[in-house]
Amino acid sequence: YRPLPEIVAAAREYGQSRGVELTFTDDPAIAATDADALYTDVWVSMGDEAETAKREKAFRGFQINSELLDRAKPSAFVLHDLPAHRGQEITDEVLDGSRSAAWDEAENRLHAEKAILELLLAPERLPRPVERHRWAPKLRTRRPARR
Repeated sequence: YRPLPEIVAAAREYGQSRGVELTFTDDPAIAATDADALYTDVWVSMGDEAETAKREKAFRGFQINSELLDRAKPSAFVLHDLPAHRGQEITDEVLDGSRSAAWDEAENRLHAEKAILELLLAPERLPRPVERHRWAPKLRTRRPARR
């Protein structure tokens, strides 16, 4: 469940070019210490249900709970892309707490998805051409079929 070595190397190189030091760790307590934000996701994604027992065992110590959140900065917030499996990757207390931004994140995702749909379905409605970043895939649009 670790990032590929080439991803780690690329991330370190990118960070160094911008004066940022990256730390990779398997210890949630170290990762959370003085963090600005904590992020979690479900341990078992759709389609991976056959690995449920294996993943629950592997990730058991990675739950975001009050104890872990207390290691972060007092201003730190928690994100989760939802839906959450309460009591697994995150506790109810943290997900529903004042430092959770999961619900705002979900709302923002909705608006981003709507914008992406508009871009794909009606690119001509954009006020200006979309700028393509060097790392972004080339955007292809299809014209609607004529009837």
